Amino acid sequence: MDLGLSGRNAVVCASSQGLGRACALELARAGCRVVINGRDAAALEAAAAEIRAETGAEVIPVAADLDTPEGQQALLAAVPQVDILVNNNGGPPFRDFRQVDQAAMVAGLTANMITPITLLQRVIDGMVERRFGRIVNITSSSVKMPLPGLDLSSGARAGLTGFLAGVARSVVHANVTINFLLPGAFDTRRLQSGQEAAARQQGVDVGVVRAQRRDAIPAKRFGEPSEFGAACAFLCSAQAGYITGQSLLIDGGAYPGIL
Repeated sequence: MDLGLSGRNAVVCASSQGLGRACALELARAGCRVVINGRDAAALEAAAAEIRAETGAEVIPVAADLDTPEGQQALLAAVPQVDILVNNNGGPPFRDFRQVDQAAMVAGLTANMITPITLLQRVIDGMVERRFGRIVNITSSSVKMPLPGLDLSSGARAGLTGFLAGVARSVVHANVTINFLLPGAFDTRRLQSGQEAAARQQGVDVGVVRAQRRDAIPAKRFGEPSEFGAACAFLCSAQAGYITGQSLLIDGGAYPGIL
């Protein structure tokens, strides 16, 4: 399926690995020029080389801290205009809510709510003027099904969703859409590191923790990053202009509700 994205400029935040990288890869495959981002310059260059080799696309690596004005400026200045913005950022670590002090709250809200909004503010008017824009925010299944220990992540990402709900309705007339992707358990380094930490805490082999988590998912498997990337690319496509303000949960059926 031709997604109608050839020649578009896509900026994908936190995309040297994991779900961000999967989104960048699929957008590159669809014909976009892709700006990828991370803090580890070596890992970022390696990811850029791999995506170029696989797709033949132009991939521009920008090593920067997204939570700083300087990092945001470097990212957005990498292309003449931004047609597609994929907001992504690392989430706060697991911790009991009693251990979340003010500094941790500010850091969590900055990374998972304030930074995405700030980036959107900087690109959205140009999208409206050009009558094309796609903004996809990677949040978490915990927005719909909060988990103990992820309280700060859930709160910040739910806040982002609520903040942008009205914004999405105010710009869709100009073919600018804002949507959310809510990942469940995908087989990424973040998932694996969490399982390793749980195994150490429980004093069991990581394979035990992994099997328990996998078997609790109705699909009986973890998601593949490529599946997530394909969903992201579709929401960015020319054909997705009538989809806005929506939260697409991709979790293998783990969330038991209907809304």
